[in-house]
Amino acid sequence: MTNTLPAGDLIDLFLRFLMLSLLSIGGAMSTAPEMHRYLVVERGWLGEADFTTAIALAQAAPGPNVLFVPVLGFQVAGLAGAAAALLGILLPSTLLSLGVSRWGATRRETPLVRAFTAGLAPVTVGLTFATAWLLALPYVTAAEHRLGALALIGASALVTLRTKLAPIWMIAVGAALGAAGLV
Repeated sequence: MTNTLPAGDLIDLFLRFLMLSLLSIGGAMSTAPEMHRYLVVERGWLGEADFTTAIALAQAAPGPNVLFVPVLGFQVAGLAGAAAALLGILLPSTLLSLGVSRWGATRRETPLVRAFTAGLAPVTVGLTFATAWLLALPYVTAAEHRLGALALIGASALVTLRTKLAPIWMIAVGAALGAAGLV
């Protein structure tokens, strides 16, 4: 249903996604119900199937979770809609991250920043473990992949703990083993 929107509607789309970015806790996907209400119910720019297809397509593609946002924008208004939606959803979080990182860098040795950083370390490890578990679960539970998956997970953990090898190399090895049908 790609079409063009008047400039006022594009600005409205941008501002709506900007507002949603400020309200999203847990990523852009947490605001999908409000995006649906706005794009499908309120404005009628997308149909139910178009909305669902955009999310399914973006979730199936490799890359960040936020990929569905420019797909929705593209369906509404082509490249201009994709740009408006993506800039709207990314601008606040990007500026906030940039500002906080610069502020933290200049105050790295203060007790507050050190405590905050130390407190985030276990959270980061826990979230990384939870993500790894969700990604590994389908392979660990499938009998034909179980041994290979567990061996690959163990080897990756060992290499991570014992070396300073960049994770991309372990991902490449895992991809090559998977492509060869060994895992």
